[in-house]
Amino acid sequence: MWKQPFDEDLFEKFDKYRKIAGVIFILLGTVGIVYPVFMTLATVTFISWLMLFGGFTAGYFTWISNKTDSIGWLKSVILIGAAIFMLLYPKESASAVGLLLAVYFFLDGFASFSIAFSMKQSSGSILWFLNAIFSVLIALLLFVNWPVGSMYLVGLLVGFSLFFDGVALLVGGSIFKDMLK
Repeated sequence: MWKQPFDEDLFEKFDKYRKIAGVIFILLGTVGIVYPVFMTLATVTFISWLMLFGGFTAGYFTWISNKTDSIGWLKSVILIGAAIFMLLYPKESASAVGLLLAVYFFLDGFASFSIAFSMKQSSGSILWFLNAIFSVLIALLLFVNWPVGSMYLVGLLVGFSLFFDGVALLVGGSIFKDMLK
């Protein structure tokens, strides 16, 4: 176990809010699983707004710090332009997000294989190996069904991720209670 002093008040707050967050994540995940196209469009819209905010923030900080910084202005313009494109063309943007997720899952899979092989005979190496296999399978699923499948698969994967994050918060949070004992 950890040998750090624990703040019991902090754990009580975490316990309360993890249940609320867990239920919300499970509900959102269920919506994503049942309505994957809606979740895909919601994900693309969310990413677009984050990029738009990031673009304006980058522009603001470039303005106040160094108005002649062409790279800062370029970053701002690219973020704002890409965000506007994604908001105006969400179906095409879903394909791009699907392709980015496929690349991410391939890289995650190879990184997990590397970790699994470096752990050799450790008990956790099997979990890393399984994680690697699933990551590569998800990447292949996205690549094989790209670009058309992105409209469904992005939302479905986000839905599953949110659902299992919620389950982990509800179930896994009880571990912290055991740590206080």
